[in-house]
Amino acid sequence: MGTRSALWSFANKFFTCGVIGVYVSDRFVGVAPVRGSSMSPTLNPGTTSLMGLPIDDYVLVEKRCLQNYKFSHGDVVVFSSPSNHKERHIKRITALPGEWIGTRHSYDVLKIPEGHCWVEGDNSSSSLDSRSFGPIPLGLVQGRVTHIAWPPQRIGAVEKRTPQDTISSS
Repeated sequence: MGTRSALWSFANKFFTCGVIGVYVSDRFVGVAPVRGSSMSPTLNPGTTSLMGLPIDDYVLVEKRCLQNYKFSHGDVVVFSSPSNHKERHIKRITALPGEWIGTRHSYDVLKIPEGHCWVEGDNSSSSLDSRSFGPIPLGLVQGRVTHIAWPPQRIGAVEKRTPQDTISSS
């Protein structure tokens, strides 16, 4: 009877911790892998491990910003792809609803619709972003990247900045 009681106690605690973990990762903070070089040098700058293989960054994703869609220029966000909901992208916000956006490489100027934002990767030569698929709905944003959590030599806050070649005004 003692073994059964101990096993039940362990299973109960394990289940409780699992439920609490899922709740916290769903509502407050999560961890996301960074794939590719579209956010280099901010994320995945090409550092390698001892065996010469590239190491992907893992980032902390704060989700409290989703309650009122509180974002600002330069925030790095995680969002579902507008064309494939199973894909997640990590990019930097360069324009918010109601602002006008243009780039030096294009003569197009576009007003960002309400409920949308314009996102771009820091490495424009290898980034699939709003220049390809247009403004993204804020409803696709899953959270704001605050810190690099892995690898250990890169642990730290993610800098908030806006690209220099983007024109944005209200």
